[in-house]
Amino acid sequence: MPNPNLHDLFLLDPNVVFLNHGSFGACPRPVFEVYQRWQLELERQPVEFLGRRFGALMGEAREALGAYLGAAPDDLVYIPNATTGVNTVARSLPLAPGDEVLSTDHEYGACERAWRFVCEKRGAHYVRQPLPVPFESPEQVVEVVWSGVTPRTKVLYLSHITSPTALILPIAELIRRARARDIFTMIDGAHAPGQIPLALDVLGADFYTGNAHKWMLAPKGAAFLYARREVQPLLEPLVVSWGWQAERPGPSRFIDEQEYQGTRDIAAYLSVPAAIRFMAEHDWPTVRAECHALLCETGKRLSAFTGLPLLAPLTEDWCAQMAAFPLPACDPDALKQRLYAEFHIEVPLIFWNGRALVRISLQGYNTRDDLEAFLEALAVCLSEIT
Repeated sequence: MPNPNLHDLFLLDPNVVFLNHGSFGACPRPVFEVYQRWQLELERQPVEFLGRRFGALMGEAREALGAYLGAAPDDLVYIPNATTGVNTVARSLPLAPGDEVLSTDHEYGACERAWRFVCEKRGAHYVRQPLPVPFESPEQVVEVVWSGVTPRTKVLYLSHITSPTALILPIAELIRRARARDIFTMIDGAHAPGQIPLALDVLGADFYTGNAHKWMLAPKGAAFLYARREVQPLLEPLVVSWGWQAERPGPSRFIDEQEYQGTRDIAAYLSVPAAIRFMAEHDWPTVRAECHALLCETGKRLSAFTGLPLLAPLTEDWCAQMAAFPLPACDPDALKQRLYAEFHIEVPLIFWNGRALVRISLQGYNTRDDLEAFLEALAVCLSEIT
């Protein structure tokens, strides 16, 4: 099981059973200390830091990130969160009246709103293709998604790992098919970096955005947007600043326009290399595998207790360190509040497509005792509901 000694390296409240790494992540103490050192260095000489060193510092941070993600550093820019990445792409692509953005009914609500907002402005249509659960095979999911493609489909927007249902989608084949049909692909990888291995250049999506402050363990406000070299000219900056029509151009227009957006604290971005080193020093592939094994064990016990089927088989095809499990009919908000107020358990309860789900996220600081406490508390609460 995950190493209980790792818990001491995180800043989490020891009185809370924290099973919600997926929402906002958790930063290890050594990485957070690097983050604070960068902030102090910024405040010590702001002009030197932001006026003279900005480009070199950001370049070094992109080098480390690119090596980790399997992408050229000049095809990446740092952004505050994956929602910003989705907004950047959605607002930039040349959608016309009648065009369609094809997605699924497993997507993150904030990013769905971004696409609907843009589609309403342009007269385009956001199409939610239903993906019935339980999932049976990657081929089945690919065919169901692809059946939603029409001659009007201009963009395929998918989560790599879905937020409400925590399922890994088989995006590689869908990206391949979309490229063959000249359909843009935008992948929301908010939960993927750090939870599953990535090789973005090999994957071949046109655009991919992900968070470093979730499963990569970086401080809050560190994320990235990747764009294939060929489609970078399509992207417009959300914030127009000195990088637009730069007097002293940097590595590319993409980086100039997206990276330099006025005065801001870049300490979280500069701390990403420290987060990558932390994972390497603590054998994170083993940590991920141990978390996955404990998650699968817990999911099987939970399914046996509730008598409800799983959303997909508990294998690495469908889940890594996070999974969602159906619950009997209940008020998810009330159950979540009770688990926290009475049992000090932080875990999200979600109402999705007419069913209640509990989404469990396991990170290296979690132990089997955490899961035992959760299962016992849930049994008490559900026994009073049902």
